[in-house]
Amino acid sequence: MSSKNSDETLSGNRNPRITWEGCSVLLDINDGDRVLFSRLNGGAKIKIGNKNCSLQPLIGCPFGSSFQVDVGEDGPFLSRVGPASEGYNNLGEKMDCEVMEECRDNRALVDNNTAQTLTGEDIDEMRRKGVTGDEIVEALIANSATFDKKTAFSQEKYRIKKQKKYAPRILVRRPFARSICEAYFKKQGEKIGFLRVDTLSLLLSFANVTSHSDVLVLDMLDGLITGAVAERLGGMGYVCNTYCGMTPYPINIVRMFNFSNETCKKIVHASLSELQPSSRSENSTSIDQIEDDSDIGKVQNKEMSSPSTIDLVSNIESGKSIKAGDKAPLDAINSWKENGFSSLIIAAPDLDAWSIAKELVPLLSYSAPFVIYHQYLQPLATCMHNLQTEKMAISLQISESWLREYQVLPSRTHPHMQMSSSGGYLLTGIRITASEKSPA
Repeated sequence: MSSKNSDETLSGNRNPRITWEGCSVLLDINDGDRVLFSRLNGGAKIKIGNKNCSLQPLIGCPFGSSFQVDVGEDGPFLSRVGPASEGYNNLGEKMDCEVMEECRDNRALVDNNTAQTLTGEDIDEMRRKGVTGDEIVEALIANSATFDKKTAFSQEKYRIKKQKKYAPRILVRRPFARSICEAYFKKQGEKIGFLRVDTLSLLLSFANVTSHSDVLVLDMLDGLITGAVAERLGGMGYVCNTYCGMTPYPINIVRMFNFSNETCKKIVHASLSELQPSSRSENSTSIDQIEDDSDIGKVQNKEMSSPSTIDLVSNIESGKSIKAGDKAPLDAINSWKENGFSSLIIAAPDLDAWSIAKELVPLLSYSAPFVIYHQYLQPLATCMHNLQTEKMAISLQISESWLREYQVLPSRTHPHMQMSSSGGYLLTGIRITASEKSPA
């Protein structure tokens, strides 16, 4: 890719609805059976089953496009297909026209592996002849002795099962806060502290993240919070990552958002000691000391920096990512010291919530909101009690959202059988000035 094209990509001049060479995409394989992130370039490949396919056909297509694995003379390749929802529309038509009139059911069907007359050798021979996956699925249906006896719902379920095996499909999704959070929560929840997407949305709302805000973030969730805040700011305001010790926390997830140069410039970092007023940094006990004693920060950095073996980040090339998270400008740091930040978000499940809050809450401007996320309730309850005792905040509240997903299909609308029990807890409040004792 030429430098000119690269500059256009990073500056945001490209159509954000169309993929381009060098952008990050979220690949949804077989309707969520497998998800992974990848950076599109001429040499990028994806392995589906025992087939390696180039991602070159994905470059220049709209986000939301579907592709199917086909086999040609040069081997397997990805070909674009129509919307995957046509089957569900056909299913509704079958339900209206057939199921309501017929009294078919599956009670008489016996699963003894004798209904299918097409053998594995026959399927392999079809593949060698270059038969497409859809044609193999139709052949399996035609050679099934029980397919016509099944209900319309069972027929569609059978078709989808075979399609996933012999004609897998890939949905190209645009990485943004919701899709990234959902993918990580489903496949690698410990990486983001088991932060669920509904909790993430509440966190951004409680923190009042809006344009022209300066948000202070302590993000130990590999950059998910940082990226979500930067996405909402849209380059109109700073997101400052603070950290304990000498090394900033990794923000690997940020490079998946395809941020422009303008947005990346607003993602900065500064250590806690740099943000504290000189009088406080010299006389107060910083959480740098607490972290150094427990070595929590070192373990966290090691875990976050290690290469993942899960599909989520297996195809990301760190050397070609858009850099974000430079050192905060000195004039901005001085302004934050004088005026304070407009909001604060803490997401550090491996650190003590109260030890962090007592150091970071005073860095806010008066009447500014703050939000502390934790996977468990007790650390936040202790922090809330201490904030009340020290009279550092008002409107303190601990929240837990409850999300329930529903399957919506004709005559089959019901809650999902399996769902997460909790997406974490949020402690919210508003910073006030501490009452000072009058001198004797």
